[in-house]
Amino acid sequence: MTTEQNSIQGARVLVIGGAGFIGSHVVDELLKEDVAEIVIYDNFSRGTQDNIAQALRDPRVKVFELGGDILQTDILDEAVKGKDYVFHLAALWLLHCYDYPRSAFHVNIEGTFNVLEACVRHRVKKLIYSSSASVYGDAVELPMTEEHPYNNKTFYGATKIACEHMCRAYYNRYGLDYVGLRYMNVYGARQDYKGTYIAVIMKMLDRLDQGLPPQVYGDGSQAYDFIYVSDVARANICAMKSPATDRNYNVGSGVQTSILDLTKMILKVTGSDQQIQYEPAGKTFVTNRIGDPRLAKEELGFTYTVELEEGLRRLIEWRSAHKELVEQRRKRA
Repeated sequence: MTTEQNSIQGARVLVIGGAGFIGSHVVDELLKEDVAEIVIYDNFSRGTQDNIAQALRDPRVKVFELGGDILQTDILDEAVKGKDYVFHLAALWLLHCYDYPRSAFHVNIEGTFNVLEACVRHRVKKLIYSSSASVYGDAVELPMTEEHPYNNKTFYGATKIACEHMCRAYYNRYGLDYVGLRYMNVYGARQDYKGTYIAVIMKMLDRLDQGLPPQVYGDGSQAYDFIYVSDVARANICAMKSPATDRNYNVGSGVQTSILDLTKMILKVTGSDQQIQYEPAGKTFVTNRIGDPRLAKEELGFTYTVELEEGLRRLIEWRSAHKELVEQRRKRA
């Protein structure tokens, strides 16, 4: 594979879902590049104005004023027109898909089809699609390479698998360059309470704020691959610049962390002397998932930089500086 990077100088970029948790950080990373324009396309069902307030101070950034719904094809088409690169992060989250599978189909699958169609129509140079490690389900082998079988059993994961294959079909049928990114467990500043596997961090911090012990369900042996949100955003930029195409990449640390170890680290970082409170195991979609990060390093030039303890410190600092906002997000959850 050639290592020559795409030139993004003067590029016009559309970030679909750009006011969301990860999307707003993608916008922040784009601002470090010599791009001409960054347009945020978001219906604000989960994204917030607070997430992009700082970015909007840069004259290169604007919110697409006509709307931000990927099911409104004429409005979406107008937003894609004239763009060089498109980042697609909009989707219903895991539990939303669990409760409303038909909506999951329309938003995640039909919506992505609409994005693909618009990208081809307007000759977008490259689409960077946000997939998920949910396509893997529970690990059959560790670490999970990109060749790991689809062991998914959720509606959310099913929509991501379908969209990955639609991207591939569009590449083969129309020559649309794309890269899919399979995110592991993304956490960090601006996160809300709706991430199935990372909301546990916010809930533990809530309990510590209230003088209560953190709760661990089961024995805490469930293990995941946590990656800080700014690293994930940087992976998106690496994918845009990279000559890589027609492939999906793990975006994670490759480091296995159990919920019990995560809890102990949170107690350490906060300086809390609370004792862990064990509760009966609840409903868990996945109990073991750690990604192999080597392919992303080799072909995208991406390596994570923020260790979990440092990332938790950053998240706690953000919470402390945005107490009112965090309270609003807690109530919305």
